[in-house]
Amino acid sequence: MSGRDTMAARFQQVRNQTVALTATLSAEDQCLQSMPDASPTKWHLAHTSWFFEAMLLRPLEAGYKAYDDRFLYLFNSYYEALGPRHPRPQRGLLSRPGVHEVLAYRQHVDRAMQAFIAQADNEAWATAAPLITLGINHEQQHQELMLTDILHAFWNNPLLPAVWPTSSESALPGTGTDPSASGRVPVQPLQWMSAPEQIVEIGHAPGAQGSFAFDNESPRHRRLLPAHAMANRLVTCGEYAQFVSDGGYARPEFWLSEGWAAVQANGWQAPAYWLAPGDPRAPSTLWQLFSLNGVRPLPHDEPVSQLSYFEAAAYADWAGARLPTEFEWEAASANPASDQMTGHVWQWTRSSYDAYPGFRAQRGAVGEYNGKFMVGQMVLRGGSVATPVGHTRPSYRNFFPPAARWQFSGLRLARDE
Repeated sequence: MSGRDTMAARFQQVRNQTVALTATLSAEDQCLQSMPDASPTKWHLAHTSWFFEAMLLRPLEAGYKAYDDRFLYLFNSYYEALGPRHPRPQRGLLSRPGVHEVLAYRQHVDRAMQAFIAQADNEAWATAAPLITLGINHEQQHQELMLTDILHAFWNNPLLPAVWPTSSESALPGTGTDPSASGRVPVQPLQWMSAPEQIVEIGHAPGAQGSFAFDNESPRHRRLLPAHAMANRLVTCGEYAQFVSDGGYARPEFWLSEGWAAVQANGWQAPAYWLAPGDPRAPSTLWQLFSLNGVRPLPHDEPVSQLSYFEAAAYADWAGARLPTEFEWEAASANPASDQMTGHVWQWTRSSYDAYPGFRAQRGAVGEYNGKFMVGQMVLRGGSVATPVGHTRPSYRNFFPPAARWQFSGLRLARDE
């Protein structure tokens, strides 16, 4: 297979997978926007097509005819270099175009992209190939967001509908992980993995970790880590339930000031998607969990999920520990004694999302991809049940504001030594 054939096949596989994630969703489901930070499923389907159209087809394909010129405005996310855009909090108001037209738009872009990959001259291909790879990885990020966003929307429905009424491993973006199965393996006893003071290499290493990484994973550089220890596994729902029962959400001594304000303002009493005994939406005498597969008994051996940074930090303080830095986490990912490093829940670190030494954003619209968000965010590492394969590499840096709790985000403990 030629390089172009491989790229064409990879492109189409990811594009098809995105649509497959909507198999159980109605047209009405795909229009929902449950909060400003989330987007309708339909918008994700359109925006990921917009990316290829705006970044590749319009500037590089001579004679390309857009499906609808108005979509350049409707489905731009945050790329100021490419013009104005529809306000993010109002994406749920876009009843038109309908799902059927968005799918037609995707097919239009797919046909044009396949023709471009096959026919572009060598000069155009040299420019386009890295952008196509970026677009494929960008779409995989949106596959995960589609799941987190629709789960939040369904949580706000008193019927608590399941995204997948039965376990559907094949529908996940590529992890092969069954979100309802991780608790079937007995949880390991928590142990501490000691690490001496040392200098470690941090960041993407071309060749050693694969051919692609986002710009925020570079440059590779050295960090001095003080002596510390990290837990060999993630904190479980059962362990976090002890924090809840000990009045953790009513004890300000464990909380950062902004976190305590969030608890008070939002009435947090447990992680998102936990149903307390007696909740009228799903009556039970026990705690329950709302997940992609619907409501089920709280799985005490599964990693706790849907935590904000504030909740993760408060639990760590209650447990007499702390959150790891992202550099401690990356160094620990090479330790064979460490379990559950990737593919369960994203793991909050205590590191602010900042540029690595020597980082320079690219010129043009693609330079807005990561660098412009390097303020007010905290780094998460590891990947979740909804994360596509390849995006769980040790150097991958996810980031969200500290109050965000609709993602599959949990924690691993660390401590000083």
